[in-house]
Amino acid sequence: MKRDSIKVLIIDDDPKVGWIISEGLAGKYDIVTAPNGSEGLQMVTTEKPFLIILDIKMPDISGIDVLKKLNKLEDRPEVVMLSGHDDIHYVVESMQNGAAGFIKKPFDVKEIELEINRIQKLCMLKDKVRQLDSDVKRLSYYDDFIGDSPQIRQVKDLIEQVSTSTLTVLIRGESGTGKEVVARMMHNVSDRSEESFTKVNCAALPRDLLESELFGYEKGGFTGAHKTKPGRFEIANKGTIFLDEIGDIPMELQSKLLQVLEQQEFVRIGGVDTIHVDVRIICATNKNLEDAIAQGRFRDDLFYRLNEITIFLPPLRDRYGDVPLLAQHFISKLNHSFSKETPPLSQQSLDQLSTFQWPGNVRQLENLLKQVVVRGNENIIPDLLRGQSMPMSAPSAASVIPQPAVAGVVALPQATESGPIPVGPELQSLSLKKRVSAAVTREEKALISEVLTRTNWNRRKAAEMLEISYRSLLYKIKEYALNEIK
Repeated sequence: MKRDSIKVLIIDDDPKVGWIISEGLAGKYDIVTAPNGSEGLQMVTTEKPFLIILDIKMPDISGIDVLKKLNKLEDRPEVVMLSGHDDIHYVVESMQNGAAGFIKKPFDVKEIELEINRIQKLCMLKDKVRQLDSDVKRLSYYDDFIGDSPQIRQVKDLIEQVSTSTLTVLIRGESGTGKEVVARMMHNVSDRSEESFTKVNCAALPRDLLESELFGYEKGGFTGAHKTKPGRFEIANKGTIFLDEIGDIPMELQSKLLQVLEQQEFVRIGGVDTIHVDVRIICATNKNLEDAIAQGRFRDDLFYRLNEITIFLPPLRDRYGDVPLLAQHFISKLNHSFSKETPPLSQQSLDQLSTFQWPGNVRQLENLLKQVVVRGNENIIPDLLRGQSMPMSAPSAASVIPQPAVAGVVALPQATESGPIPVGPELQSLSLKKRVSAAVTREEKALISEVLTRTNWNRRKAAEMLEISYRSLLYKIKEYALNEIK
């Protein structure tokens, strides 16, 4: 803030005080004056000063009372009190009510200038502290979103890019991939983080209950409506509403939801008044909405309105390198929850977890590790994995979510007009999902080996080229048994 852009308001019934300060600081600050407390309070609104120099003794309203009224403002200016009395009582009362300084009359103009400079520097320091505090909080919000794979780093980057916008976000991914974690993180790093985060599971309620839950109802709106009840959209006003399992919302409610999305307004059940809200909407689904549209179960106009920003969460089987990070994170978290002291998992256990298909994704991994922590024995992991295995057959077309092309993910061989996808002999007897996994593994190993050769086995440079962490690269080298050729 430049000195000549700082506006200072002098509130004093003695006109000589305002004149002395104005003349002494002319050209250094923008000085405005008020002859009494009442006019001074009005000028705070019109002039918006950075600093107020306020006399304690005034005929219409005392400086202390003016200070108390200023404290009710959402963003009040800094205040320095002036007094011709050296009674310590005035100093204490001023400081208790938030004054930034106290100057005794008679004063030297240089003293006023030094006080203004001091407060300006103090405010700049406070701003830096607030920014640092905000940055620390933003980083801490990623603590439960563990992963260093290219896919997860792309998701984190996208969250950073869109968190402060008002665009509707659609989070897509299989069950257990962490859609609610991402939704909460988006709220926490947004400008609405101080307001409420409201979750509604659209698949958990029947149609009538879901409508009243979302939009509320008026007293007498239906049988049993004995009092007016606000809906979740009203509760989430100024904040964020998270509509989980949006693909299960009944067709007859979709038009009403579309109205909220487009106009930020709705009418309660049984009501006549239009209610306006300011809500950030985040939705999530594990359904293929494109198929639902084709089958007449989901409105295409609602889909396009929800699809302003789409975040795809990859299944855990597509980011095996994150499994050790997730496992150690859950062990630490569960130790705290259950008051246990389970040591970090051995490399053998991490290798076992990293080769499992995880049909239930991150949620399944966490639930398995709950048993490990509660029983205090990582040797049960092989038995637990055998008990949770299931045939990995091809998913039905209705459950497959279309995935975007993601940078950093090796493309799989594609089918051609002349025949099916070419596969090596090691893939001939595997199911479709295992073929995909094996192909990704094969291509990933080849790519890492090629980059390591190009960089003469400079692992840090190779990690940068692959856009993965140094730690993840070391894990991959060990996983694929890659050896440097001397």
